Amino acid sequence: QAQLVESGGGLVQAGGSLRLSCAASGRTGSAHAMGWFRQAPGKEREFVAAIHWSGGNTYYADSVKGRFTISRDNAKNTVYLQMNSLKPEDTAVYYCAARPSIIYYSATYYSRPDKYDYWGQGTQVTVSS
Repeated sequence: QAQLVESGGGLVQAGGSLRLSCAASGRTGSAHAMGWFRQAPGKEREFVAAIHWSGGNTYYADSVKGRFTISRDNAKNTVYLQMNSLKPEDTAVYYCAARPSIIYYSATYYSRPDKYDYWGQGTQVTVSS
């Protein structure tokens, strides 16, 4: 059974930074595209960032471009989300997700939650003003 476990969330002041980690185990492995999504109270889950299995292609929501960076270490089966210049509107539960594929898809494809097969349970990020 595939498992994704997020960590690194917490409370931070506006302008601060956090780094989220997502450790994969079980049937997930390096041959997976990985994504980060977030969901604020009363809102739908939204795309944040994604990365191809090779680490060579990355994709970002417009709202986080220039502030967030997704990366991965396939030797450790871990994907990261470095979040800088955090804003109160970044407050949400952050989820990582995995799709077993090595194919290069479009940014629109990676932004769709229904394209991912495995999900973590989420980690809370709260940004105070």
